[in-house]
Amino acid sequence: MIDKDSITGLILAGGRGSRMGGVDKGLQNYQGIPMAMHALLRLGPQVGQVLVNANRNLAAYESMGVPVWPDALPDYAGPLAGFLTGLEHCETDYLVTVPCDTPKFPENLVARLAGELSGAGAEIAMVATRQDGAVRTQPVFCMLRAELLDSLVAFTATGGRKIDKWTATHRCVEVLFDDPAAFAGANTIAELQQL
Repeated sequence: MIDKDSITGLILAGGRGSRMGGVDKGLQNYQGIPMAMHALLRLGPQVGQVLVNANRNLAAYESMGVPVWPDALPDYAGPLAGFLTGLEHCETDYLVTVPCDTPKFPENLVARLAGELSGAGAEIAMVATRQDGAVRTQPVFCMLRAELLDSLVAFTATGGRKIDKWTATHRCVEVLFDDPAAFAGANTIAELQQL
């Protein structure tokens, strides 16, 4: 059993928001509260501590009361850059990542990922959902062992940016969640309004 105090949560808010017209997605309001704050309120009780990975508006994120770290890699290098930043600042044995634009992810997300990771003896546990009859992984909802830092440093140092290419080099377990809507993100203003 993995104790929640041995898990750091990371909210990924470092993207360009290009599909949303370049706005900072994590700071867009959903039900009157910035989406990243929804993620923080939902993730906080599930983990020992929370960090935010952001590359803009750092003061706005810092006002949420948790440490904020920009990407270690230049040029908005994508979610793996956030994973790398999270692992570099993770002081626990495990890191769980969630995107800033998905305010309804399950309240048992971390417990399920931790249980499957531990049970399978895996290094990485990723959310999977069924959509249109097919199982799709949601790799930005991920739990990983902090000891994978060196592997990720080496992968990104050679220019690697694709999550699935990196995770394929490790023991992974997919954790199937029944409700794909819980992982619906708002990449566009229209999707935000649909939430």
